[in-house]
Order: sequence, then C-alpha cells, then structure tokens
Amino acid sequence: MRIPIQISLEHPEPLYHQIKTQLRDLIMGGQLEPGMLLPSIRELAQDLSCSVITIRRVYQDLEAEGLLWTRQGTGTFVANIGEGHMEKHRREVVLSAIREAVDTARRHQYDDDEIREMFEDCLQQRKGED
Repeated sequence: MRIPIQISLEHPEPLYHQIKTQLRDLIMGGQLEPGMLLPSIRELAQDLSCSVITIRRVYQDLEAEGLLWTRQGTGTFVANIGEGHMEKHRREVVLSAIREAVDTARRHQYDDDEIREMFEDCLQQRKGED
C-alpha cells in the first residue's frame, strides 16, 4: 500500500516534520481509514528514500498523539479518532494557514482593512470557480 506523501529535500522543513504533518493530515482528513494497516517502518522508509529511524520516530510520535496504534508482530494501524477530534484538527489547520497569511500580509505592511479586502476578494474568486 502506497501512502500519498510528498517530501522535498529543498524544503526548509525537516523530512521528519514533512512526513509527520502529511501523515497526520491524511489520518485527520479521513483519507486513511481507522483500522487501516500502514506500511511497515522499513517499507515506508524505502518508499520515501529516508531512514528507518525517521519513520520510526514519526510512527511513535503519532502513536503518542493517539492517531496510530501498534500490535507487536502485526504492524501499525490507524486509530479510531472521534469526529470531534477530527473537526478540531481540520479547524486548526485552516486557522494556522489564515494566521500565516495574515502574518505575511503584515510583514508586507498591509493594514487590517487591506487584509480583509484581499480575503474577501479571494472568497469571491473561489465562489466563481465552484
């Protein structure tokens, strides 16, 4: 089974963080179903051309967050996450992106009214694409 994770060596974010973030988003977004068996640590490391240690750390951290569970000798599985937890994560991902956009706009010296106007323009443009 191939997990749709894209990593970039040119990205300033460490590989570990890129993989962990994308895997978390796939789980929280429902693309990876509860109970689904994930590739072994060795298989995923080979697929992504990274070290086994990196994938082990990702799996351990996501297990500590309650997103994965491991059965010795069987493998690592996607945990059953409550709908409220998934919605909270989805909301936080969007709010984080909005905060980053606001921070970028402020670094470029736009005031709040200009930022609101740009946001409204984006919403209107997207509405026309639906």
